[in-house]
Amino acid sequence: MKVSDVMTRDVQVANPSDTIEAIARRMSEIDSGVMPIVDGGRIVGVITDRDIVVRVVGEGRDNEIPVSEVMTSPVETCLESDRLKDATVKMAELQMRRLVIVDDQGNLTGILSLGDVAREDSARTVGHTLEEISEG
Repeated sequence: MKVSDVMTRDVQVANPSDTIEAIARRMSEIDSGVMPIVDGGRIVGVITDRDIVVRVVGEGRDNEIPVSEVMTSPVETCLESDRLKDATVKMAELQMRRLVIVDDQGNLTGILSLGDVAREDSARTVGHTLEEISEG
């Protein structure tokens, strides 16, 4: 099974200059915990709901700051053509619950989350991946 078989394809993106408040509002509206940051068609970062809590709220920062100040960069990715098993191993090794998915040219094509894997893969694989992520 390939990553492209299970990933979420309809991914909303933000610009590096978008404010944390605007991104948090959009994430709430689309019920997503992650948003890739794209500049000129290139993926330059990613922001998660946890990043907002830890790096903005937890540090008492203003929610009007640009996301570029708190986004994670560089971004860990995998190819949509990769085997799903290889992607879940990478998620476990990196202790990540989500990976940005790109095509052979590096263009954003989706997001792979543990939820996506859970819908398509066995509970044993998800449990093992979650166990590996949680150990770190």
